[in-house]
Amino acid sequence: MHDAANPSLLRRARHDAGMLTVCLIWGANFSVTKLAFAELSPLAFTALRFAAGSVLLWGLVRWTEGRSAFPRGRALWHLVWLGILGNTLYQLGFVLGLARSTATNTSLIVSAAPAVVAILGAWMGLERTTPRTRLGIAFGIGGVLLVVLARPAAAALQARVGDLFTVGALLCWSVYTVGLRKVSGLSALRITAWTAYTGTPGLVLAGAPELLRVRWRAVSPATWGALAYATALSLVLAYLIWNASVRAVGATRTAIYMCVTPLVAVLVAWAALGERPGLLHLAGGVLIALGVVLTRL
Repeated sequence: MHDAANPSLLRRARHDAGMLTVCLIWGANFSVTKLAFAELSPLAFTALRFAAGSVLLWGLVRWTEGRSAFPRGRALWHLVWLGILGNTLYQLGFVLGLARSTATNTSLIVSAAPAVVAILGAWMGLERTTPRTRLGIAFGIGGVLLVVLARPAAAALQARVGDLFTVGALLCWSVYTVGLRKVSGLSALRITAWTAYTGTPGLVLAGAPELLRVRWRAVSPATWGALAYATALSLVLAYLIWNASVRAVGATRTAIYMCVTPLVAVLVAWAALGERPGLLHLAGGVLIALGVVLTRL
């Protein structure tokens, strides 16, 4: 019994470590991307990011898995709509929201994904939520609310255009995450690659007018570095780990980690953008950590 349990514990620990890595990458990505917008517009930045990411993913697939049959029929259309939801529409909402709001506020809204994913998964009959899982989600969302209240003038929160874009992004990402459960016969790498391929054309089309206006010689090495970070780590590596986790442990248990991301985002924004966390941030962090533990037990 003891020997048989060890592989399972090791797999769970590996997935936990992977998702915590995603939280670190995505938490920093809010500030990294926000800073890059000083020289590249949101749509131009995203178009470049996904064009480069698609090429990188194509190379990784060919290198690690070689050639394979082209998806056809329902499988292809499923990947098309996942790419449009999880990449085209999500990224448009994300970058337009981030450009018009704060890194902290955007990360907090996106971190509501666990509740939305759990509701969608239960409604579609794909996953069942136990009382302990629901309690974990409640702790996680409660922690997020504390972090929201810790923001300056949070008692008088106003719905801004940027926040509405981010809410739309949240809904798209949640449907994408639940939809991954219906994909079969493809590795996590191929799913990541195909959803990038199908989501990139819309982003390039949206960013094309702004790409034509970019003064390329004026783009600093720091901005190119931010683009490299957002492409290689935030897009390719993090999406790959996320997709693999959804396939392995389910959408709800993966999505709960979105509650951890704003903690990282707040700390990075503190260092990079001058936002200072307070006691409510720390209290919220404790609740978020409890929520993650409860959903993973």
